[in-house]
Amino acid sequence: MRAFDRLPPDLRAWLHGAALPWSPRSALRLWRRALADTGDPAAARARMDAAEARTLARDSLVPRPTAGDGPHA
Repeated sequence: MRAFDRLPPDLRAWLHGAALPWSPRSALRLWRRALADTGDPAAARARMDAAEARTLARDSLVPRPTAGDGPHA
Protein backbone atom coordinates (compact mmCIF):
# COMPACT_ATOMS: atom_id res chain seq x y z
CA MET A 1 0.00 0.00 0.00
CA ARG A 2 2.92 2.32 0.63
CA ALA A 3 4.02 2.03 -2.99
CA PHE A 4 0.55 3.13 -4.12
CA ASP A 5 0.53 6.02 -1.65
CA ARG A 6 3.83 7.32 -3.04
CA LEU A 7 2.50 7.54 -6.62
CA PRO A 8 1.84 10.97 -8.12
CA PRO A 9 -1.71 12.17 -7.36
CA ASP A 10 -2.70 12.25 -11.04
CA LEU A 11 -1.61 8.65 -11.49
CA ARG A 12 -3.37 7.52 -8.30
CA ALA A 13 -6.56 9.17 -9.55
CA TRP A 14 -6.22 7.39 -12.89
CA LEU A 15 -5.65 4.04 -11.19
CA HIS A 16 -8.87 4.43 -9.18
CA GLY A 17 -10.82 4.23 -12.44
CA ALA A 18 -8.64 1.68 -14.19
CA ALA A 19 -10.24 -1.52 -15.46
CA LEU A 20 -7.11 -3.60 -14.89
CA PRO A 21 -5.32 -4.29 -11.59
CA TRP A 22 -2.13 -2.34 -12.37
CA SER A 23 0.83 -2.78 -10.06
CA PRO A 24 2.18 0.52 -8.75
CA ARG A 25 5.56 -0.27 -10.32
CA SER A 26 4.29 -0.91 -13.86
CA ALA A 27 1.84 1.98 -13.72
CA LEU A 28 4.57 4.37 -12.58
CA ARG A 29 6.95 3.17 -15.30
CA LEU A 30 4.38 3.83 -18.03
CA TRP A 31 3.29 7.11 -16.42
CA ARG A 32 6.84 8.47 -16.28
CA ARG A 33 7.44 7.52 -19.91
CA ALA A 34 4.16 9.10 -21.03
CA LEU A 35 4.79 12.26 -19.02
CA ALA A 36 8.35 12.56 -20.34
CA ASP A 37 7.10 12.20 -23.92
CA THR A 38 4.17 14.60 -23.61
CA GLY A 39 4.97 16.90 -20.69
CA ASP A 40 1.23 17.04 -19.97
CA PRO A 41 -0.63 15.05 -17.30
CA ALA A 42 -3.83 14.97 -19.39
CA ALA A 43 -1.92 13.54 -22.35
CA ALA A 44 -0.19 11.06 -20.04
CA ARG A 45 -3.60 9.90 -18.77
CA ALA A 46 -4.73 9.48 -22.38
CA ARG A 47 -1.66 7.32 -23.01
CA MET A 48 -2.52 5.24 -19.95
CA ASP A 49 -6.07 4.84 -21.28
CA ALA A 50 -4.72 3.72 -24.65
CA ALA A 51 -2.31 1.21 -23.09
CA GLU A 52 -5.08 -0.25 -20.99
CA ALA A 53 -7.43 -0.44 -23.99
CA ARG A 54 -4.77 -2.29 -26.00
CA THR A 55 -4.31 -4.79 -23.19
CA LEU A 56 -8.04 -5.33 -22.81
CA ALA A 57 -8.45 -5.78 -26.57
CA ARG A 58 -5.58 -8.25 -26.71
CA ASP A 59 -6.95 -10.22 -23.78
CA SER A 60 -10.41 -10.37 -25.34
CA LEU A 61 -8.95 -12.10 -28.41
CA VAL A 62 -7.73 -15.04 -26.32
CA PRO A 63 -10.42 -17.74 -26.28
CA ARG A 64 -11.48 -18.63 -22.79
CA PRO A 65 -12.74 -22.08 -21.88
CA THR A 66 -16.43 -22.32 -21.11
CA ALA A 67 -18.36 -24.91 -19.16
CA GLY A 68 -19.08 -26.93 -22.31
CA ASP A 69 -15.50 -26.93 -23.63
CA GLY A 70 -14.02 -29.56 -21.35
CA PRO A 71 -13.23 -33.19 -22.20
CA HIS A 72 -16.48 -34.27 -20.56
CA ALA A 73 -18.73 -31.99 -22.62
